[in-house]
Amino acid sequence: MVSTEDIYLAISDIYDPEIRVNIVDLGLIYDVKINDKNVLIKMTLTSPNCPASPEIKNNVEKTVKGLKGVESVELELIWDPPWDPSRMSEEARLELGYDVFN
Repeated sequence: MVSTEDIYLAISDIYDPEIRVNIVDLGLIYDVKINDKNVLIKMTLTSPNCPASPEIKNNVEKTVKGLKGVESVELELIWDPPWDPSRMSEEARLELGYDVFN
């Protein structure tokens, strides 16, 4: 059976093509729930008008559906709380030049 850790590991290979940081380190993944063979992912984007939205969503669905034991994937885009740079991992903040102590 697939685990939450398996899903996070798999989708950490998906990068925002404009920022070039993976979506996990960017803090775009808010929640992952597994119900038997069905996965619900709550995620956001850096902005509601993100031009890479279709590509990112498609890559998440395709990647998670490709995991052994997953039959369906539902993505729920949420905007509350809104994304901001404080959601990024320390590694991503360093890579993008954000002050990690703010």
